[in-house]
Amino acid sequence: MKICDSIKYVGVDDHEIDLFEGQFEVPNGMAYNSYVILDDKIAVMDSVDAHFGEEWLSNIADVLEAAGGRKPDYLVVQHMEMDHSANIKAFTDKYPEAKIVGSKMSFNMMKSMFGTDFADRQIVAGEGTELELGAAAGDHTLKFIAAPNVHWPEVIMTYDVKEKVLFAADAFGKFGANDYDDPEGWACEARRYYFGIVGKFGPQVQAVLKKAEGLEIKTICSLHGPVLSDNIKYYLDTYNTWSSYGVESEGIVVNYTSVYGSTKKAAEKIAEILKAKGCPKVALNDLAREDIYECVEDAFRYGKMILATTTYCGGVFPKMREFIEYLTERNYQNRKIGLIENGSWVPSAAKGIVAMFEGSKDITFAENKVTIKITMTEENEAELEKLADEMLK
Repeated sequence: MKICDSIKYVGVDDHEIDLFEGQFEVPNGMAYNSYVILDDKIAVMDSVDAHFGEEWLSNIADVLEAAGGRKPDYLVVQHMEMDHSANIKAFTDKYPEAKIVGSKMSFNMMKSMFGTDFADRQIVAGEGTELELGAAAGDHTLKFIAAPNVHWPEVIMTYDVKEKVLFAADAFGKFGANDYDDPEGWACEARRYYFGIVGKFGPQVQAVLKKAEGLEIKTICSLHGPVLSDNIKYYLDTYNTWSSYGVESEGIVVNYTSVYGSTKKAAEKIAEILKAKGCPKVALNDLAREDIYECVEDAFRYGKMILATTTYCGGVFPKMREFIEYLTERNYQNRKIGLIENGSWVPSAAKGIVAMFEGSKDITFAENKVTIKITMTEENEAELEKLADEMLK
């Protein structure tokens, strides 16, 4: 990937992985990004996953050979999650004179991971710390930005003053290898990535975005996904919407679970009614069969959601309960929710759902709740009409 003449890409693509972090499906692979900044001194930005150490070191060697056979002076460690830090020790073994730059907490983590915190070669970087790579005015100066809990507590970001590049750690990343041309562009898999991994930490992302307001950014280099250089404002604005729990797209998502098909029919019926009444977008998800993180993504994307489920053991059906837990642990808020419940004798799923959101901020429930007893009736269909009308207001 092209960044600029003085910054080279040395990351790797992973097509062997099936589940990122042991839970996220990544059918199009995953990228672990790393970069080399060339000046009087040379800085390598982050490492890669353990399985790709040799390839990464080879990529670095190729860049250094093209630069006259020089050696790196620094390895900047922005994030200690293992897909970015696993080869730190291999790097220090190969380049014993290079210094390691990272936050104080990152060195504590290195001690746990490698049995050493590289005390004789560490440079502790925090908010406002600067690292000069050149002696002349206008050369590369790296300014470090503390970014705790975006999404680990030790994270720092790095701003290259010369090239106006923000090395953003995991922020602005997406699922998918970089040698895969994603027809959906950046946003779809970046949204699933954000709400799956970072979503809980909206206030911390907001804090970093406020720091970014004072920077002239021409390029964003994340640790996952493509280099972002066109319309930087779009990426910043999108992250602002996501991290402030704002509404990205007008529409309603209908998420349902169904045992014998009646609740599914109700969910499909209200989706049909919403479309007929002019709802700009209706997303319909079977929580038992869809990728759960695609469903989480939709719940945060739209400002309104309808949950349709059956009563199970006197409470909420397991797949629905699990889904709601995914939302609440990611600070789901500022949304309107409509409820459809089904039950064979005493429907009580709606009551259980309301209780699950008790700790959530600014959740409004529609007044028109729909209760089905086994099979949907004409009266239920009329109730679905009323619920749709209320949700569209």
